[in-house]
Amino acid sequence: MSWYTPVPVAADLSAELATGWTARAGGAHMLVPDGCVDVLWLSTGRIVVCGPETSGWSFELPAGTEAVGVRFRPGLAAAALGLDTPGALNRRIELADVLGDRTQRILLERMDGAASAGQRLHLLQDRIRERLRTVPPPRPVHGSARTAALVSGMLGDDPASPVAELARAAGLSERQLHRRCVSAFGYGPAVLRRILRLQRFLRMARHPAATTDLSVLAAMAGYTDQPHLNRDCRALAGVSPRVLLGLELSLDLGGATA
Repeated sequence: MSWYTPVPVAADLSAELATGWTARAGGAHMLVPDGCVDVLWLSTGRIVVCGPETSGWSFELPAGTEAVGVRFRPGLAAAALGLDTPGALNRRIELADVLGDRTQRILLERMDGAASAGQRLHLLQDRIRERLRTVPPPRPVHGSARTAALVSGMLGDDPASPVAELARAAGLSERQLHRRCVSAFGYGPAVLRRILRLQRFLRMARHPAATTDLSVLAAMAGYTDQPHLNRDCRALAGVSPRVLLGLELSLDLGGATA
């Protein structure tokens, strides 16, 4: 993954954005769900909003394609962009369809005229910053702190905790929790928990000092046992955990939910 470089975002955007990144790529790549939404510029002349995924997806890029992007923390793109997150599920959407033709046209002109990937990343963050200034502040129940607490609850120590317990911990009914999750993340709490748990497994497995024993990693990540990990990995990524760890993913998603 030497072509992909994560870049810290500006301090005033760190509550909404998990990371920025720059890349030069070509050929086939594969991504697995991470609960996040990315906004990215491609040197092929596009600015794309990548909606949340529920399964692994593959794509190809022309050789030498340059890209820069920002990654929203899980559940925060809907309010920041005015994104119909359920409608964006498993889709790549032109920025014009989210923020309008004029916004896309102006930003494309600026990005195409920038001298470096770093400048393009600054321009993209500036546009996100401008957007955040124009949207009304979220109500407390929809705020970033509440969403962060919800994500934390999805990664609780007991993977067998019923959704009803998660709802009670959040001060919501099960129906309210489901609606809140679908609005913010694009899917319900059960899917969200599976995605975040797989991402935690990947972070742990990629640590330089990590054990290679999948049963130990599975327990550390919150799975009931290794078969539980195997089932979730095949459902979300389409391959076994061992194969997934051997793949060169097109983006390092390990820090997406940190």
